[in-house]
Amino acid sequence: MNGAARTTAREVARDAVRAMLAEVALDLFRRDGFDNVTINHLAAAAGVSRSTVLRYFGTKEDVVLGALDAHGEQVAVALRARPPDENDWTALRHALDIVVEIYRQDPAAALATTRLVLATPALHTRQWEKQHSWRPALTQALAERGASPRPGAVTLSVRAAAALDCLNIAIAHWAKSDGTLNLADLLDEAFAALTL
Repeated sequence: MNGAARTTAREVARDAVRAMLAEVALDLFRRDGFDNVTINHLAAAAGVSRSTVLRYFGTKEDVVLGALDAHGEQVAVALRARPPDENDWTALRHALDIVVEIYRQDPAAALATTRLVLATPALHTRQWEKQHSWRPALTQALAERGASPRPGAVTLSVRAAAALDCLNIAIAHWAKSDGTLNLADLLDEAFAALTL
């Protein structure tokens, strides 16, 4: 077996442990409340040590929101892949379909997690911080699109920030509807509200 295969097997095992810990944690958080569950409770429920939990997740917030780190880069990649003649606002809207698809894959879990985040100030704040960290990548992706001259960095940063706000508003309305409304339609509506 070569080194690449071992690395892949290690990564698969690591991802499986990470997913198991996240599932156990989310069940505990939903049942007992985020603030009432400690890392020690999570470790005991998962049958692992505290240090194992901390190896995979630096904080309790990261257990819930850790996937957001990768989503920002995925949206930036999707934004770069949009047709170069498409206007920035339309390209941003379509790039955010990456996030919409994540909600479509498991709407029940997405709804439960969204409710937990919206109801927990520490999670809500941490989610905002993580999404705020997407802005430079989205701004850079916008700068790399289309014909010259491109708008300045401030304009592109405002567009990225506005798109993320549209996403958050659409998700909040989707959660308020108990997931009965179509998230893509809500996102379209939010983007249309800023199209003059």
